[in-house]
Amino acid sequence: MTETETVFLVNPASANGKTGKRWPRIARAAHSAGLRGEAVFSERPGQLGELARKAADGGAGLLIVVGGDGTVHEVVNGIAGRDDVELALIPRGTGWDFARTHGVPKKLDDALRIAREVEARPFDLGWATYRADGAEASAWFANMASVGMSGSVAAKANATTKALGAKTSYLLALGVVFARWKNVQLRVAVDDVKREALMEDCIVALGRYLAGGMMITPDAEPDDGLFDVLLIGDVTKTELVRVMPKIYRGTHLPHPKGEVLRGTTVTIDADEPMPIQLDGEQPGTTPTRFKVVPSAIRLRVPR
Repeated sequence: MTETETVFLVNPASANGKTGKRWPRIARAAHSAGLRGEAVFSERPGQLGELARKAADGGAGLLIVVGGDGTVHEVVNGIAGRDDVELALIPRGTGWDFARTHGVPKKLDDALRIAREVEARPFDLGWATYRADGAEASAWFANMASVGMSGSVAAKANATTKALGAKTSYLLALGVVFARWKNVQLRVAVDDVKREALMEDCIVALGRYLAGGMMITPDAEPDDGLFDVLLIGDVTKTELVRVMPKIYRGTHLPHPKGEVLRGTTVTIDADEPMPIQLDGEQPGTTPTRFKVVPSAIRLRVPR
């Protein structure tokens, strides 16, 4: 493989701050694996997009993302649509659902081997427009977007410690939010197909995993040019508790209160503004529109 300039994009706050503490060991392992390059560290939320763009503009052809789903989210918002740069992953966050979908192992040596040896493939991204601070805003997402209870759960989980791990943090946040959640009337259009019903959530997926390991959309393919859109109907608390183990195994579908639609464009609205979620972040509210952008990133993943 032709040598290319490499930059490590490190989120030291990921994995509850453990990434920063363990970076010297990660750096030594990367050097031993033949991966050498500058390491740049984020100092505040959102900065990694700027750092990624600056690195690519400076000639870096390989950006190695060291962190979790939030780190990936920031990086793709800096370099989406560029065919002159490739991404590789060293999964280090509390949540690594993006890496799960793409089969990138959490074991450091294996992730480094993939980053070093494997040729990149093109994958899709999603482009979202929504409301934030009274105005229209927009952002890319790499794995999942949603409208409904999951947006409130993401906000709650992000506001609390993740020392117990992504799965436990999410389940605790889910318990708090769901205890007082009331399902809402959503208006959803997937291409030309329209649905209006009382729903708990609408999941707009490129990948398969959500919230630290839930295989929520088991048939999603991140390079087929389509969203898998899961409409979760008027489920009760009892029904959710009963189906939760199946969601982690990806065996919850088909379900009488779930429907999967596929398409390239999704619009969602409600009578009142509803929180949206992008890759675990909660940036704004409905009305919102999601559009697939095929082959918007190049990523080194297992063959």
